[in-house]
Amino acid sequence: MADTVTRSGTTSPGLLASLDPLLREWLPRQRWFAGKGRPVTGFSLVTVTELLPPPGRLGLYHLLVRAHQPGSAGDCYQLLIGVREALPPRLAPALIGHVTSGPLTGRTVYDALYDTRPAELLLEALRTRARIGALRCDRDPGQEIRAGLVPRLMTAEQSNSSLVYGDTFILKLLRRVVPGVNPDLELPLALAREGCPRVPAPTAWMHADVDDDTYVVGVLQPFVQGATDGWELALRELAKGEDFVAEARALGRATAEVHGALARALPTATLGTAQIQPLVDGMVVRLDAAARAVPALRPYAPALRTAFSALADLAAEGHTWTAQRVHGDLHLGQCLRAPSGRWSLIDFEGEPARPLAERRMPQSAVRDVAGMLRSFDYAASCADPPVPGWAHACRSAYCAGYAEVSGTDPRTDPVLLRALETDKAVYEVVYEARHRPDWLSVPLSAIHRLAADLP
Repeated sequence: MADTVTRSGTTSPGLLASLDPLLREWLPRQRWFAGKGRPVTGFSLVTVTELLPPPGRLGLYHLLVRAHQPGSAGDCYQLLIGVREALPPRLAPALIGHVTSGPLTGRTVYDALYDTRPAELLLEALRTRARIGALRCDRDPGQEIRAGLVPRLMTAEQSNSSLVYGDTFILKLLRRVVPGVNPDLELPLALAREGCPRVPAPTAWMHADVDDDTYVVGVLQPFVQGATDGWELALRELAKGEDFVAEARALGRATAEVHGALARALPTATLGTAQIQPLVDGMVVRLDAAARAVPALRPYAPALRTAFSALADLAAEGHTWTAQRVHGDLHLGQCLRAPSGRWSLIDFEGEPARPLAERRMPQSAVRDVAGMLRSFDYAASCADPPVPGWAHACRSAYCAGYAEVSGTDPRTDPVLLRALETDKAVYEVVYEARHRPDWLSVPLSAIHRLAADLP
């Protein structure tokens, strides 16, 4: 592809109709599908771009489709659909189905991210800053992207899809997309400008332009070769009966460094009672909705509300807090430890279930701290046999490390920390009830502690 090449994105108007019955079965089975538990009643096409014409041995379409479900306006999903006469055995896990009507009748369609050629095409589009139909690629001219890097799909469970190219780059393809400025690109770019080394600087990125809306659909970043994510490392240490205190302290320092860089790079704000009260109201609304959805939460709801009302009361007394841009969904799995021992933070998308405008609002940095404290609890729950005091020691070390860099220990604001940790645990209860019922006991254990206002 030549630099900034433009191609036509036109395609057959019957394409989506021919895919509809197959997508209704396939889409709800994907980990990244957000509408589990409700039937898909239909699809509408946001945009489609033909990347490789289907009459050839391999056809390739990039689609943004809106999945309609009862009680919802419908989420928009990014799909890369491959088309072949038949799938070779190596692509069996990618199968979507066999088309029986429309322009692709008789062909087999599949998730093309499993296939080498489509993955190579995406990297080449980013390398050459290609424009293909609705897709527009851009890149940092100061970073080199070599052609011919061998791709592989990361198969670990996650809410998006990622391709690794030759242990040099990783391309994160956002699955559920919304129009607007996405913090998963915005914040790493801001941190790169600030010179923060704790977050890999974006190398290239991909947008989809639809009428007056722009969707961020992919971000390419350097791959931290040989790195282990914090979740895997914590479980490994637990299995050996080792503590995680030194690593937790180092993670606290890394988090504080990123927060400091974000505060310098982007505007901050002051939260007083006028700003805290709507936040508290939102927490109460989420709690009430969660209690309706998950009966096991209902006995704790009255006590949990006191965590939120205490924060509102403190604000009403004149207490204020500094707000800034934050990670938004920080946990052990969003942290990478390089072989050198250095920690990096990744995946700045925030909680995908929250509206984009809310994810981009300045918030207390303690929200990220609360997320990490919850993550230590999750890791400890996996230990067999249990390791008494493991999570508490990690929580303490993390906060101490954070204070070493920031100058403030999050535990010195127990009302704010309890409110934010409670809000996070309520979110976890709903998530686990919908996606991983076997894990529901983990956030419920935290709910029990938080309802009793125990440390």
